[in-house]
Amino acid sequence: MAGKKIIQIVGFQNSGKTSLIEKLIKACQKKGIAVGTIKHHGHGGTPDRPFLNKDTDRHRQAGAAVTAVEGAGALHIEAMKDYWELEDIIRIYGQLPVDIILVEGYKKMNNPKVVLLRNPQDEILLQQLTNIIAVISHDHLSCTPAFPIFGSDEMDRFVHWFMKKINETED
Repeated sequence: MAGKKIIQIVGFQNSGKTSLIEKLIKACQKKGIAVGTIKHHGHGGTPDRPFLNKDTDRHRQAGAAVTAVEGAGALHIEAMKDYWELEDIIRIYGQLPVDIILVEGYKKMNNPKVVLLRNPQDEILLQQLTNIIAVISHDHLSCTPAFPIFGSDEMDRFVHWFMKKINETED
């Protein structure tokens, strides 16, 4: 995935992942950085489809693996298979005009991660997850990790750190 940075935002349900991603998208947009997002629907079942078009829906129902509809510059793609690996989705995003991919969820994957902690019990994630680059916590941590820690009231400081981090060159 040369040229595109991938950062995961992970945490348990209701930890603030979506709100944080919204802030990061806005900050990137101000700097002219195009963002693509991928969200893991971890609640079971099929996620709600954000669009319905009778023709593409008929294509899908007829068995098409991928359907697309374009209008007014918006392209909606739906691709069906039994299960999508995150790497497969990232490969598709590799063809899109984005500079960075923010992934919400997929805790077990090994991309750089920002971990959101709601309470001390959530600290278990710091032992279970790999490639953590920062933590945002509502409470003081009982451990001293080797990565930056931000309080949940330090969002501006975190966004500033994040923007510097994504502009670092990779060796």
